[in-house]
Amino acid sequence: MISAFSNSFKIPELRNKLLFTLGIIALCRLAANIPCPGIDPAALERLFDQLEKSSGGSSGIVGMVNLFSGGALQRFAVAALGIMPYISASIIMQLMTPVIPLLEKLKREGESGHQKITQWTRYLTLLICIIQGYLLAKGMENPSALLGTQVPDIVISPGIGFQMMTVIILTSGTMILMWLGEQITDRGVGNGASLIITIGIIEGLPSAIYGMWSLFRTQGAGEQQFTIIHVFILFGLFIVVTAATIALTVGVRRVPIQYAKAMAGRKGAAGQSSFIPLRLNFANVMPIIFASAILMFPPILINWATTYASWMSPLAGIFNYASVWYMLIYGGLIILFSFFWVANQFNPIQIADDLKRQGAYIPGIRPGKPTSDFLDTSMTRVTCAGALMLTVLALVPMIFSNQLNIPFMIASFFGGASLLIIVGVLLDTVRQVESHLLMHHYDGFLDRGRLRSRRTSRYI
Repeated sequence: MISAFSNSFKIPELRNKLLFTLGIIALCRLAANIPCPGIDPAALERLFDQLEKSSGGSSGIVGMVNLFSGGALQRFAVAALGIMPYISASIIMQLMTPVIPLLEKLKREGESGHQKITQWTRYLTLLICIIQGYLLAKGMENPSALLGTQVPDIVISPGIGFQMMTVIILTSGTMILMWLGEQITDRGVGNGASLIITIGIIEGLPSAIYGMWSLFRTQGAGEQQFTIIHVFILFGLFIVVTAATIALTVGVRRVPIQYAKAMAGRKGAAGQSSFIPLRLNFANVMPIIFASAILMFPPILINWATTYASWMSPLAGIFNYASVWYMLIYGGLIILFSFFWVANQFNPIQIADDLKRQGAYIPGIRPGKPTSDFLDTSMTRVTCAGALMLTVLALVPMIFSNQLNIPFMIASFFGGASLLIIVGVLLDTVRQVESHLLMHHYDGFLDRGRLRSRRTSRYI
């Protein structure tokens, strides 16, 4: 594997792509560390410390958003919104494509239609940035209304001037990140938007390691006891969870298909065989993102409504981050959105029609409606197993932070959306580098043969 990394810089084309990608990532991290004007950094730091103490070290939804932005939210940096507005706009456009005939028509037009959809996605990103930037500015002006606790003043000069300035800066930061991500996709290695999110998450890994060491070092000081045995147990659990995440990411069920015999003059050519991969986690990390986004609003609304209707205060306990009720609702939403995404994106009728036009069939299944019914049933069973596994992985960080009193920054690397994003993006990036190495007759990242692709792997 070490020789594969060294070989990556021996190929001029691949070396330029890697250096370009690293340079763009450095610019993105720079934007995540430049604070916006008009904010008291000391008061903002005290706010996050108070928020972490009030939530038992979990930091709740705010900690999750801060993790995805690479710590930019905690610094209220230029890139505080991160690239998530662009991801949200892309998801919305992808969900609306099967519903709106115009989008479906543009999708089938090829490159020109794809460029039009991309342009509309950018406009939608701009709108989302303006809305989120204004809400974040209002939240910084009056954080007590959102968190339900007394916090120090963060904004030095609140008012319409601060709000407009913040919206312009945060919107510009996200649009620049979006453009940089597109440059990585076109001229670098990997998917740009996904890499920016992944690097932002990995940026918190040194802090998590230091936090784990601090827990082990401060044993006997009246806090939770962490011995070397606990460290080895957590390390073993991390390996198990990572292996399960990889299996969930690359696991598929292969449905065999057979092509009819082709006639070449008087000779008949044997029909080829292939398979249809039904992914175990077809929706990837989308159910976790959807569920987290929905559960972000009830605590804010309840805290706001409690000031006018005190009888609603007991409802706040239901939506406390990592509570039992919260985890039950969270898990149910993940399962629901897993099936929703499959129903929206997987079309067994269209697949059956395409197979019929290509002269292909599933052995033992008649073409047409029986084939679509078989694919629908198979995908439902695969999705059920994948959704349950995804739910367990999503709940592991909450269980660690709530039941074991492990800080959220450490627990977030034991599953959930962060680990799924890291595993998925790194696997795709390594596959791209692997293809360049093999194309120039270099060994890949494995000693024996290349990294198995989606067509050759037993599990892909």
